[in-house]
Formats: sequence, C-alpha cells, structure tokens
Amino acid sequence: MTDKISALVVEGGALRSVFSAGVLDGFLAHDFDPFDFHIGVSAGATNLAFYRAGQAGRSYSIFLDIIDSSRFISYRRFLRGGHLLDLDWLYNSYFHEDMLDLHKAFDPAKPFYICVTDVSTGKPRYLLPTLDNYLDIIKATTALPLVYRRFPDIDGEAMADGGVADAIPVAKAIELGANRIVVIRARHYSYMKKDTLGHRFIRWKSRTHPALVDIMHQRIRLHHQTIDLIRHPPDGVKIVEVCPPDSFDIGRFSRNKQRLEQGYRAGLEQADSVIASFRDA
Repeated sequence: MTDKISALVVEGGALRSVFSAGVLDGFLAHDFDPFDFHIGVSAGATNLAFYRAGQAGRSYSIFLDIIDSSRFISYRRFLRGGHLLDLDWLYNSYFHEDMLDLHKAFDPAKPFYICVTDVSTGKPRYLLPTLDNYLDIIKATTALPLVYRRFPDIDGEAMADGGVADAIPVAKAIELGANRIVVIRARHYSYMKKDTLGHRFIRWKSRTHPALVDIMHQRIRLHHQTIDLIRHPPDGVKIVEVCPPDSFDIGRFSRNKQRLEQGYRAGLEQADSVIASFRDA
C-alpha cells in the first residue's frame, strides 16, 4: 500500500492572494495542517509563512495596511524610475520577529519550499528558507520584474518572482512525492492566462536577460499545462483545487478595501469544504 504524502501548494497573485489568506485562516481556525510539506509562490509564500506561524488574521491585516499606504504602491514613484511596489519597506515593516514568529514559520521540521525564478537560466528554483536567508528568499519570490526594479540576490545569483517560471508548482509537489495535494489558486476556475500589453512591456524591458524573457514567452503554455495536470493528475495522485468564486474581481494591485474583504471572506467560507474534500481524498 502506497504511503500517503500530502502537500499544500499556494499560488501567488499580489493582492489577489487575499483569497488564499482567507482559506489559510480558515484552516487555522480548525487547527488543520495535515501536510507533510508546503510550497508557496510570491504572495502565496508570504501567506504560508503566517499560516505556518499560526498567526491567523495577520496576512489579511497586512493587505489592508498596504492598500492604505503610499509607501507600498506608488505609480508616481514608478514613473520616476523607482519601484512600483516597495518590497524593501514591506518586508522590513512586517517580516521580523516582532510581527512574525520566525521559528515556527521557518521550522525545518516541516519543509517549506519557496519558488523563485533564476534570472540567468529562466528556470524555477525551490528554496528552503532559514532564519539567516528567509528575508532574501521572500523578497525574491515576490520581485516581479520591472514592478520591483532590482533582482534580489541569493547566494550571488539574481532571482525574480517565482510566478514567472512556475506559478502553481503542483508538478514539483508530485516530484517531491506528494500524492494528496491541496492547491489554493488566485483565479477563478475558468480563468486561463492570456498575453497582455503589460506582459509584453515587461518582456521588452527585460530584454537584456534573454533566459528570463524566454520563460516569460512560455508562461501561457506552462499555465495551461499546469491546469491540465491539476484537473487530470496521474494515477494515484489526488488533487483538491481551491479557487475563488466567479464573482472574485480583484486586480493584482487593487486598492479597493470592500473587494479585498469580500475576497478574504470567500476564502474563509471555503475552508470547511476544502477540509472535508481533503479528508475524503
């Protein structure tokens, strides 16, 4: 009989990740963490950090704080050549021991893989944060090219947002041996990724990094492949896909407090059914 190995995978999506914050807080309300390991991407990884720390409500409160702050999102600063999203301010403000239980969040007893994109190769890397390097890794996984104007450095190598190379690392979870997987999405069930003017502009601005541009060109194909894997997993693998409702209408950089609250509540409300589905899997 095959041993059951379970994984929790959380997609990123900037402010859209308020939905996964709600689902994870719902899990905490039931003391639900049966997973052997966690994998997070971008804002999904930051939500996972607070989930692992057992700090319900903290991610959501940060979402509410940052939409009210001119420090985090600033189009004026961006047009003047600065960051659209000031990740340095964000993580210096919220990801230290007074705000996050670092020992629980990054406890190596339960692996916590954070996906980043290697700028020189365009390939995803799945890093295990420690108390010494977690801040660099967290910053790297959320550093969307151009939106954050620098590439964070990890061990002398430039890294970027993990969502560029592997937005929903379900294949990695299976590779690591998981056969029962919960994947929390940031888009509704019928969403399929499309190319946009914004994506094309980021590729053009990143043209001095050809491997990064190449993986950006492949994002739509890779996204479709991942969705197909989630909905048609290999024999012996069961996947519970958790998506926001069709009414979920939050932009990546939304500052609409009412919509954020609705997205968070939608996540909270789904937690019970997710737990039941996982236990039946």
